Amino acid sequence: MLANKTAIVYGGGGAIGGAVARAFAREGARVFLAGRTLSKLAKVAADISSQGGEVEVTEIDALDEEAIKAHADLVAAKTGGIDIALNAIGLFHVQGTPFADLALDDYAFPIIAYAQAHFITAKAVAWHMAKRKSGVILTLSTPGGNLPGVGYIGFGVACAAIEGFSRLLACELAPSGIRVICLRPHAVPEALSFGSHAAAVFKPAADQAGVTVKEMFEAPAGTLLKRYPTLDEVAATAAFMASDKAGAMTGTIANLTCGALLD
Repeated sequence: MLANKTAIVYGGGGAIGGAVARAFAREGARVFLAGRTLSKLAKVAADISSQGGEVEVTEIDALDEEAIKAHADLVAAKTGGIDIALNAIGLFHVQGTPFADLALDDYAFPIIAYAQAHFITAKAVAWHMAKRKSGVILTLSTPGGNLPGVGYIGFGVACAAIEGFSRLLACELAPSGIRVICLRPHAVPEALSFGSHAAAVFKPAADQAGVTVKEMFEAPAGTLLKRYPTLDEVAATAAFMASDKAGAMTGTIANLTCGALLD
């Protein structure tokens, strides 16, 4: 589906970023992995290369506006343009602390940092996409902005901000032929081994139910499908949304919550 496409995956060494990057490569895209941890990026790149995919790695911070722009310019100069960009970065932040005990800085950090990172990466690639009147920008959220819960108010507001940004960005960029889709997967059990914040998010509910977070993942009660999404499902959806097959879709949320949220 993505033959002859150029894709940048910010946060390409993480669980979701890496899975999507592998899916992009399987579908024929030339993939550029960007992230802060070179060892994680290298592992994903090795997987892609072993399957015959084209991949390059750059160690970079998504909050460094000048570096992100320079990187996008370099990718575009090398390949002739940028077709797809996904921001799947993860930023360590405080979760699991009740509102009454939460410091302002800990509340504000994920909101500001995630909003800035999505703005920076989208702006860096949109310029190149607009030149060819074509491109797809994928953002990443969670149901945290819609689900009731305790201990993740900062991240929940950040997710709501990402989704709002995605809708408004789609309006801004539509005249330039650029589509914007927000991926909204629920907690992915496989991501726990990557240090996902899901463990902290679900710990209060797990403690109340008298089970471990792992046990809660194995028998979820809050989804219609009685399970959580897999990395392969998230990655396959991302590849489809980035392809011409989803050409009529923009300004929307790809709901991957297994029925925890109904749109």
